[in-house]
Amino acid sequence: MEKSIHIPSYQKDLQKLITDLSEALPQDALSVFNQDAALLEKCYSSPFKLSKGDQAPLFSLPNATGKIVHLTELLKQGKVVLTFYRGSWCPYCNLALNSYQKILPQMKALGASLVAVSPQRPDESLNMKEKNNLTFEVLSDTGNQIAKQYTTVFKNGEAPIAAMEALGIDFHAFYESEDGELPIPAIFIIRQDGTIAFAKAESGDYRQRVEPSEILDNLQ
Repeated sequence: MEKSIHIPSYQKDLQKLITDLSEALPQDALSVFNQDAALLEKCYSSPFKLSKGDQAPLFSLPNATGKIVHLTELLKQGKVVLTFYRGSWCPYCNLALNSYQKILPQMKALGASLVAVSPQRPDESLNMKEKNNLTFEVLSDTGNQIAKQYTTVFKNGEAPIAAMEALGIDFHAFYESEDGELPIPAIFIIRQDGTIAFAKAESGDYRQRVEPSEILDNLQ
């Protein structure tokens, strides 16, 4: 990429977020969330269901306003960068999607579109778009039916759910189902022929995400 183009650093922004959260959240809640992330890292070191060269499962999912978006139609326009995230309540998801929003012009210049998928209801996806000023598609995968074909889906623990409730956040209110299942965040780049060109997740530790620069490098 040209040196004059600023590419955000997720890791750098993450350090600021961690500092902000340590100042804003009660220590006991923060401890629960950090222990949860560490446990997920240990349990899910390799969450992928697909590898480079595999055929990407097709999908048709509702966007934030309820319109059905088809992967086949997106691929007619170019490559697709597909990211799975947990929900709009997750500060690390908000940070990651904001980072990817900042490189959207570069993605488009490289012939790619960006799509983010979570099990949230469409109205919560709309909240996510509006809160973060996102201009790419944010899709709802109720029951993680698509996520299960790409990445590992796990049941959120009772401890983090209870810690969220103590902070006034109703975890289950974001989803149609109360199964508590979440996808491990992951990034896939899909070629126009439907094959996977790039697949990466930073283990089950949801605080870690794929760097924007790595996405752009793999689109070139």
